[in-house]
Amino acid sequence: MKVSREQMAENHRRILDSASQLFREKGFEAVTVAEVMKAAGLTHGGFYGHFESKDDLVAQTLAHGLTPRTDRKFDLDAYIDRYLSPEHRDDPAHGCPTAALVAETRHQSPAARAAITEGFRAQIDRLSAAVPGPNDADKRRAAIATWAAMVGAVILARAIDDPELSDEMLEQTRAWIGSGTDRLSPDQ
Repeated sequence: MKVSREQMAENHRRILDSASQLFREKGFEAVTVAEVMKAAGLTHGGFYGHFESKDDLVAQTLAHGLTPRTDRKFDLDAYIDRYLSPEHRDDPAHGCPTAALVAETRHQSPAARAAITEGFRAQIDRLSAAVPGPNDADKRRAAIATWAAMVGAVILARAIDDPELSDEMLEQTRAWIGSGTDRLSPDQ
């Protein structure tokens, strides 16, 4: 039975969504192609109709997961609060692909590294447009520092086995980012 283009596109999206969740939860190496296809509700045999290899799946999954949503207004303070929350820390399978996979991506294909680079650029552009600052250079600097602090804090908070210290890592990073954006405010 021939599959329509629309169904093929829907299947492709389901595979990427399933792979993204599994990769964030377990890491690239621990997830098999068969596991991804099963999670997507598809047969293993259909994989090569969508991807050239697992490396191709990894690269496309990163590109898919790192594309910022543009369908709603971006609220920087709410975003920082959600990102640096215990709920985000405790649910890597549904959280930020960067925080879950950035360390592993350095061992992946050039296409995967390019995807994470493009995701980083898009995030910096998004944050640069939202942070206060007297000029574009200061806003970009604040955006890069903010994103680096946020991702680093989540990675460290997930690794720490002391719940109080892990919570403190998130709280203090949130406070530090807040004090930095306040310093950049043109009203100051």
